[in-house]
Amino acid sequence: MSHERLERTLKMNRTRFKRRTGIYPETFYAMESVLVERENTKRKSGRPAALSPAEQLLLTLEFWREYRTFAHLGDDWGVHETTVQRTVERVEAALMASGQFRLPGKKVLKEAEHVFQIIAVDAAETPCERPKKSGQAPYRCRSAQDSSGHGTAARKSATP
Repeated sequence: MSHERLERTLKMNRTRFKRRTGIYPETFYAMESVLVERENTKRKSGRPAALSPAEQLLLTLEFWREYRTFAHLGDDWGVHETTVQRTVERVEAALMASGQFRLPGKKVLKEAEHVFQIIAVDAAETPCERPKKSGQAPYRCRSAQDSSGHGTAARKSATP
């Protein structure tokens, strides 16, 4: 079933392939060659993988593109969700280690920033609301005072 899915995806034209996977077919083949090279450099063979390197890559691209759960991807691909998780982690690690598919770092992005020549400053004045100056005593909060002018703490201590 998963082999049919891979074949069907690889037969798509360039636009549909990009729409489905998020990358162009040339990038897919470059990524696949990195994964095949990783498979060939393994020292211990161990249990063979349930999916081929191309299928592993397509599975990872589906996860990145659609952001579906590992359980749903596992159901569609016929593998367990833990296998999907390990596959995505291994593919990500292999692609990062190759250095071909790494995003530029923070320094490169900062160097490419645009320098603006014009600075706009909003210097409009707005009046502040303040009490009018008069001979009145300062404002008091009535909710915390009773009629005798004492606060709530004094009232509570006076009651038995």
